[in-house]
Amino acid sequence: MQTTPLSPQIRPTLEPISPIKFFSLLLLLALHSTVQAANCLYVSSYHHGYEWNDGIERGIEEGLAGKCTLDKYFMDTKRNNNEEFIRESGLAAKAYIEKSHPDIVIACDDNASKYLVKPYYRDARLPIVFCGINWTVDEYGYPYNNVTGMIEVAPILPLLKAIQTILGKPSHGVYLSADNETERKDFERYRNTYNAEGVNLTGMFVKTMNEWKNAFVKSQSNPFVILNNNSGIKDWNIAEATQFVRQNSRALTVTNYDWMIPYSMIAMTKLPEEQGKWAAQVALAILAGEAPKSIPIVANRRWNIYVNPKLMDSSTYKLPAFLKQKAVPKE
Repeated sequence: MQTTPLSPQIRPTLEPISPIKFFSLLLLLALHSTVQAANCLYVSSYHHGYEWNDGIERGIEEGLAGKCTLDKYFMDTKRNNNEEFIRESGLAAKAYIEKSHPDIVIACDDNASKYLVKPYYRDARLPIVFCGINWTVDEYGYPYNNVTGMIEVAPILPLLKAIQTILGKPSHGVYLSADNETERKDFERYRNTYNAEGVNLTGMFVKTMNEWKNAFVKSQSNPFVILNNNSGIKDWNIAEATQFVRQNSRALTVTNYDWMIPYSMIAMTKLPEEQGKWAAQVALAILAGEAPKSIPIVANRRWNIYVNPKLMDSSTYKLPAFLKQKAVPKE
């Protein structure tokens, strides 16, 4: 195994430190103290316990550990998704910021940007790092002078490549998901991308477990089904859904979410921790003096590949070689 050589040992010296070097050291210590004493606020659009955002939160905690005092505020707009509640939640988050006076805010997911950052903090003094925004930030007008962040992009073209390798050239499929703004936004991106590849995608959006089960059965007459997200279906039952899918799966089922793997044959999933760690690193850079507008907006770059042996082995489908080599079994 190749190793990097260690630096030569540094020996003490009795030579006097120049004034420039002395003040440089003082500046570095001051910047370090500033970051150490900083108050960072994580504002989540959703609630604690929503699996994707919990992963982002873990990444933020790891990235800021020992470097910033981390406070958290949850807008809870996934379980409560009517317009009036979301607007009031944005106002409540603003009031919390004004009360707690954070040095920087990490704003996660679309609603925090739409109902908090855009209306109240555009080009404000408070620096903000966003993450978890799906596909595009055009509707928010980012970047602002005080805002930068990471866009969340699902590997939908690699997923389509896997679908086409298994099925040949399917002309159509179904996108089944909970009924909320984020999932409909996701659907538009999937539909436009798949249409460009000659595949027509039909959206099915549901609010209850029974609606999901009925839609799942109807979807099985299609070559493939994208099971996008069940978050927002309040009466969801994992055991019931798992058993139901095992009894009723006919079409090829795929997903981009970890927690949908029990109901899907193949999954290509983003890594929420990537978003959180990046946001934390950028927050620390800003606290150390970097201007938010000088840090470019980027997209996530990593994902995992899984196969559900229980569902795949009971189907008539065969994994292509590139998936056999890379996919991790997971039920």
